[in-house]
This record gives sequence, structure tokens and C-alpha cells, in this order.
Amino acid sequence: MRSRFKLFHHAVAYIAVLLVSGLAAAQAADPLPSWNDGKAKQSIVEFVKKATTPGTPDFVPEAERIATFDNDGCLWSEQPMYFQAIFAFDRVKELAPQHPEWKTQEPFASVLRGDLKTALAGGDKSLLEIVMATHAGMTTTEFEAIVEKWLSTARHPKTGRLYTEMVYQPMLELLAYLRANGFKTFIVSGGGIEFMRPWTEAVYGVPPDQVVGSSIKTQFKMTADGPVLVRLPEINFINDKEGKPVGINAHIGMRPVAAFGNSDGDLQMLQWATAGKGARFGLLVHHTDAEREWAYDKQSSVGRLDKALDEAASRGWTVVDMKSDWKVIYPPKTK
Repeated sequence: MRSRFKLFHHAVAYIAVLLVSGLAAAQAADPLPSWNDGKAKQSIVEFVKKATTPGTPDFVPEAERIATFDNDGCLWSEQPMYFQAIFAFDRVKELAPQHPEWKTQEPFASVLRGDLKTALAGGDKSLLEIVMATHAGMTTTEFEAIVEKWLSTARHPKTGRLYTEMVYQPMLELLAYLRANGFKTFIVSGGGIEFMRPWTEAVYGVPPDQVVGSSIKTQFKMTADGPVLVRLPEINFINDKEGKPVGINAHIGMRPVAAFGNSDGDLQMLQWATAGKGARFGLLVHHTDAEREWAYDKQSSVGRLDKALDEAASRGWTVVDMKSDWKVIYPPKTK
């Protein structure tokens, strides 16, 4: 299933770049065609030039060119709620016939009634209970198949797009631009690592081994059909906020020279990356476009951008104003 999924999305990504960017020659002249000319775009180009020019004080050897990207709100949308939460709610509905007790048991009863506000009134505890009930009790291979099936059919409630079409065209170009200049791009997200790994290579060009995320515990088990890894209803690691530098150290083993995020959940990752010596770069995507996407920051319950936004100026981080800096938000729809 993964091979078909990859082929489909590689084709989509290729077509999207052609449609938005025009001829290959034009792309070569402007590696970021969906970005308006301005300080944000200029800062990216200047950083890449500094980091890749041999013989200069800011030159970064290719082996050290590590760039980390948050996923939710940085590479794809995250409203009206994180997409993995929507996946979990859909799983509750799918599994409900096997759990008649959920009709009266919270937070599942509220999910089944479509009352998501009440379902999440218990905060992280309620969401964790839903995730454990819907993401565990199966093998890693079975979970991967479930994720891929959902992504191939589920559509966003506002735009009607597949969730993998809710990615940001300017950020796809940025990923490609960095890789063309010798950078290795990683996703470092609070989302589930095994929720992301089945599709990130097809959609972003980021292979599974370059994805860092939150995880639940797994257990090796020998079955009649051979060895499997079974997903357990226990948290292993939360890769968010202070956890992001810890996850980077555990999975990558090197401090990034560039980090990209959009919320306070990315603050420590940007602090960690830009505190190193030599050429460093931090960037925050500020959601300011209520017409083409959403406008939110300090008061949002999803993707809150407060402390990180306040620190950006003093730390020299680039803040992308989505409304004014991006010509387009999403790639063209595929169907």
C-alpha cells in the first residue's frame, strides 16, 4: 500500500510544482517562486548563501547542514484542530460497534455525538485517553495501513481537500531549496512519529528515518506468522516544547543549524538550534491570513504563538507573515 501511496503523492507534488512555479528554467532563477519578495524570503536566501559559501566564516560543512521543521502549522495546516486528533475521532466512530460502553463513557460519548468541545473539555487527559484507545492494540504494520487508508479518503471539513493537500506550497519549495543546497531536512513534531512516517516521504520528500515525533511504547512479539511489533497503550515520549531538543539529540545526534516552526511548542527547538556557533537560522510561520487559511496567534488553543513571537526579534529569528509573504498557500487540488 505504501508504494502506491508514495507514487500518487510524488506525482501530485511534481504536478503542483510545475503548475505553481512554471518552467524549470524559471525555478532555477527563483528557487522560492511562491514567496513574495521581501525580508522573509531575503533572509532565507542570504542564510543559505552564507552557509554554503566555502572559505567564509559562516560556511557550514555539508555533513553539518541539519534543518529541522515542525509539522502542524509549519508544513501543513492545523485548524480547526490537529489533524491527528481528527484521525483519532474518526477512529472512535469506526471502532464504536466494538465498544458499546462508549455510548455513555466520556470522552467517547461526546465524540460519537459530534460534540468535540465537550470531548476535549478534559484537556490532555481526555485526548490521551482517546489516542490510547484508537492508536494501540495492533501491530505497527497494521497501524501504518490504517493511517494510509484514512489519508487517502478523509477530507478537511472546511476546504474539502485531502489532508495531504493541506500542505504549504511555499514550505515545499523551501524544503526542496535547502536539500538542493546540501541540507538534510528533518521533521521534528509533537505529532505521533508512526502517524507521520507512512506519508512524509511522498508528501515532503522526508524519509521515515528523518522524522522525529511523539511515540507510544511497542513490544516485540513472536506470532505464528513471524515477529511483529505491537503498539501498547502507554506513552513512550512526548516530543513537544522542551522535549524537542531532547528528541533531536536522541534521534539525530547533532544540533541543527536551522529550525522552522510556528508556535510556542517550537520555542525550545529554535532556541537550541540558534544557540550554536557559526551560521544559524530560525524561522516562525505567523498565521495572519484569515481569508486563504486562518489568522491566530497568542490566544489560540491550537498552535498558540505567544512567547516565541515575543522572542523572535531579540533572537534575530525570521517571522513569516503568511498573508503578505506567500503568493499562494496550498498546491493546486488534485481532484
